[in-house]
Amino acid sequence: MPIQSPRAMSRRRVLTGGLAAVGATLILPDPSFALSKGSPIQALGFDGDVLVAASKRRLWRLSTSQGPKSSPLERSVAAIASHPETSGTIFAAIDPVGLMRSRHGGSTWADAGAGLPATRVTALTQSALEPKMLYAALAEDGLWRSKDAGESWEFVMDRPYLDGAEREVLTLVSVGNPTGMGGIWLYAGTDAGLTRVPDCFCRWQDVTPGDAMDALAAGKTPPSADPLPEGQPISHLALSPKASDRLYAGLESGLWRSTDAGVNWALVAPGEVALLTVNPADPQHIAAVRNSILSVSRDGGMTFEPLNIPQGDQT
Repeated sequence: MPIQSPRAMSRRRVLTGGLAAVGATLILPDPSFALSKGSPIQALGFDGDVLVAASKRRLWRLSTSQGPKSSPLERSVAAIASHPETSGTIFAAIDPVGLMRSRHGGSTWADAGAGLPATRVTALTQSALEPKMLYAALAEDGLWRSKDAGESWEFVMDRPYLDGAEREVLTLVSVGNPTGMGGIWLYAGTDAGLTRVPDCFCRWQDVTPGDAMDALAAGKTPPSADPLPEGQPISHLALSPKASDRLYAGLESGLWRSTDAGVNWALVAPGEVALLTVNPADPQHIAAVRNSILSVSRDGGMTFEPLNIPQGDQT
């Protein structure tokens, strides 16, 4: 794979301001309900043990202990990020442009994108080990980092260069495994495959077995790997910080799982995965939109049960 270094900051375009604050009131649903075909759910995440789902104009909190409730959203949410150590704090990428933060589980929102270019956020995640560290991938731009929960931002990395071109980052996860170069990994899914970068941001690189570089240096054959299938965009990655080596990927062909931090993969459940998230406290607890149906698994994706949101409340 060609490698790529961050371009000089002088090449950054002039930044434009963030968006105005958004107001919303909250919600809560229950995983014994099923979304119909053509579900409008656009983003999934967990706030602690509570599943958070955003449709075009509503935010849901789906809890096993409380019935379904929802509240209206003033803007359309495209992606959700949260951290298990900061329950109640949710970050949301706004469609088409913007980034918002709620410190009250989604009941009120404030701008968290001041200093970011006015372009679409394609992927969003928080650092596995530092809750205030936030990463955003921007369309036609690169990776940006906030060290203060969205109060300020800095450019850290160009987009990955794969198969002869820069690629958009479609999904982004922080993997709390040491890189050997200091820090931990950020894994990115693109339309040309899986890649990763240390959070020191030296270069994008392939996901390889832990001793692959040592084997090459010694003139030996590197350990074999069973990667994700080629030709399918990797649009959704998810994991629980409780099991950093257990990584899930949502593809057109189905739900895939790796138990060695992305080196070897196996198909767990067929059927197109449009959205995907994992409970931060339980790596076996997965929520996904599969074949246009919002559903939940408690056994690592082996079986799924549908969630039901009343039809009149989905939009």
